[in-house]
Amino acid sequence: MRTSVPAAIAALVLSLPVVLIEQSPALAASVFVETNPSTVPSGDEVAVRASCDDNLKPATVTVEPIGTITVSPSYGFLTATTRVPAATEPGDYPVRLKCPDGKTAESTLHVVVKVEPARGPATGGGGTAPGSSAPVMIGGGLVAMAAGVALGVVALRRRRLG
Repeated sequence: MRTSVPAAIAALVLSLPVVLIEQSPALAASVFVETNPSTVPSGDEVAVRASCDDNLKPATVTVEPIGTITVSPSYGFLTATTRVPAATEPGDYPVRLKCPDGKTAESTLHVVVKVEPARGPATGGGGTAPGSSAPVMIGGGLVAMAAGVALGVVALRRRRLG
């Protein structure tokens, strides 16, 4: 089978833009900094993950309540773990990355008040909770089980006799 001339010309014309358009190089890694979690109670740990154009060299990250920390290469990113001081006031604090080549990035760390619960949740007394109702509930359950066994024995004996 012969390919028709118009089809060949159409294929050539349609492929020219693909061949003639200059291909752009792959985009370099973007420069960023992030904290995980981004909202943390004062006194807890926070992980910092960053990226520069060259993730083989350490960079510095500055967080107002923590200070300056060094993020080191790990699995293709720059990482570090640090603790937010317990005396840190609640608020939003800027996290600034400075790469060795001078590029910068910024994000925000949200610090909240650390709340310690005074007691457990109010979910009811429960059957095993101490107090005056526990012995009554346990006794009632034992009586119900004994009554079930007695009725089962009576039902089996009636079948055999009848």
